[in-house]
Amino acid sequence: MSMLEEFKSFAIKGNVMDLAVGVIIGGAFSGIVNSVVKDLIMPIVGVVTGGLDFSNKFVRLGEIPATFKGNPDSYKDLQAAGIAALGYGSFITVVINFIILAFIIFLMVKFINKLREPAPAAAAAPAAPTEDVLLLREIRDSLKSRP
Repeated sequence: MSMLEEFKSFAIKGNVMDLAVGVIIGGAFSGIVNSVVKDLIMPIVGVVTGGLDFSNKFVRLGEIPATFKGNPDSYKDLQAAGIAALGYGSFITVVINFIILAFIIFLMVKFINKLREPAPAAAAAPAAPTEDVLLLREIRDSLKSRP
């Protein structure tokens, strides 16, 4: 089998196609989760923490050059100017994104596994009695009917 044929056989297997579809859907789903975290959860966290905005939390490591035009308290402005800064607020946001995404995937897998479980079998009707049992019942009934 040539390498090209072997690759073709590998690429068209169901698992590879399922993985490709999963990656594409996961990329789209990631945008939804990012929006949920950025637009819904982080504002609530900000209100609970007294207006704390994680996206602008950083520690500046480099010096600000004299030619810097921007807000020295803005992480985005410092990044645009190429000034070294640790953006731990962005990291916290990404960690929250990951936790939410992992939890949603856990719920999805749990739901799919529940769907895959076979339905409990209905109670099977009792098997018909054998000839021996029928004969014994007839004998019993005839003995009962005797005075």
